[in-house]
Amino acid sequence: MSPAALLSALLLAAAPPSPAQKAKSLSASRSWEELYLAFSAGDADDVPAAQRGAVSAALHKGCEALKHEDPVMAYSLGERAAVYAESAGALRCLARSARKTDQRAAAEAALRKGLALHPKDGAFGLELGRLLMEEQDAVGAVAALEKVPARSKEAADAKRLLQQARAKATAEHAARREAERLELRMNGATSGRPTLMVETAPAVAGQGRGSTRSASLNYESGTSADGMRTRSNSRFVIKYFNNQRDFGQRAEYEGRIVAALDEAYDFTRSMLGEVRQAPVDVVLYTVAEFTTHFGPARARAVAGLYSDNAIRINDAAELTQQTRATLVHEYVHAALDDFCGGHGGNLPVWLNEGLAEYVEWRYLGGEDPERSVRGYMAQAAKANALPKLAQMEGSSLIMQRNPTIAYATSAVAVRELVKRGGTGRFLTLVREVGQGRPIDEALTEHYGKTRATLDEDVRAALQ
Repeated sequence: MSPAALLSALLLAAAPPSPAQKAKSLSASRSWEELYLAFSAGDADDVPAAQRGAVSAALHKGCEALKHEDPVMAYSLGERAAVYAESAGALRCLARSARKTDQRAAAEAALRKGLALHPKDGAFGLELGRLLMEEQDAVGAVAALEKVPARSKEAADAKRLLQQARAKATAEHAARREAERLELRMNGATSGRPTLMVETAPAVAGQGRGSTRSASLNYESGTSADGMRTRSNSRFVIKYFNNQRDFGQRAEYEGRIVAALDEAYDFTRSMLGEVRQAPVDVVLYTVAEFTTHFGPARARAVAGLYSDNAIRINDAAELTQQTRATLVHEYVHAALDDFCGGHGGNLPVWLNEGLAEYVEWRYLGGEDPERSVRGYMAQAAKANALPKLAQMEGSSLIMQRNPTIAYATSAVAVRELVKRGGTGRFLTLVREVGQGRPIDEALTEHYGKTRATLDEDVRAALQ
């Protein structure tokens, strides 16, 4: 062999394997965690187009191999497989492993994408229909099941489920109409159409008009420039510090956070009839981290806050019922900011905090403050010693002499407004005030009230 040929052979032997070769080799040896780590970062553009299918196929093989024994790793492999090539197999495995790890929003997004990209594959429409029926979304289930091809192997099962979904959708429609009638009667409304508690997504290719859910709910994981773990979709950008968690711990923690945020989103929608359209950052701190960023006094005083277009949760290391309630509370602030076009700071503090506190009460199963707080407020109401709404306009309620009473008084004021006109009228007022209309002027037009007369309503409600 000539020196030139020998040099060429040595160079070829020393060349690193291509992404496709590396993926195939790791897949063949069933080194699934190494395969995931090799392709867990970056995007499809990092791999030559001709090799993406092979990389995706290797990741998909791992997803299928682990979907029963290790669904967390299977989900991660499926998620990356779909990044490199959105094949029917990769999307199916992603959806199924997402369901096994209780990441229902991710499962739904994968099924919707599969339905759009692979309309002849009946599995996507059938599995999406089943998922939506479990989530009590009969209208969405009908839309999905109607897309199952008549000649597919899933057609018979889809037909049976479609009959159930249509019957349920009809019953739900009748129930909503009755609820509207009762709401109008209870609120004394004589005109106008109340807001329906149904989310209607924008039209998305391949979904048709019957869809009631967003098609971009899939969460994508990563690490930000400042070292924080991120997990994001069209609703939330979750951020937290790694805290030395290993892979399994991170996946389990993120799954619980995703479920809690989805619950906050759904509960707010059920209460207000609408939700924030723009995604919002959700930054999760341990007590020590929150203290470092905001100081010990604030860390002791608040469970969370909304600032700089981000929900910031104190002591989020463990997701307790109170942490979940705080997520609901702060998500309402984020929604109000969005409703006001980013000018939520224009709202009187009592109005902004009052709605968030009231929705939190409802989330925890009541419509009133805790019994001990209510007893104190009843005594204060008799003595005309409750804080006035006009005194709670421009500064944080934690600066009030008794923050607990200030929050509760604000919430009772909002509760009284919602009782009189429903959430639709209330949010109309919110938008107007957010755009600069004086609060008394808006109260007078929509409720025949001023802050002073609303103060009297609060006193009367507590006695």
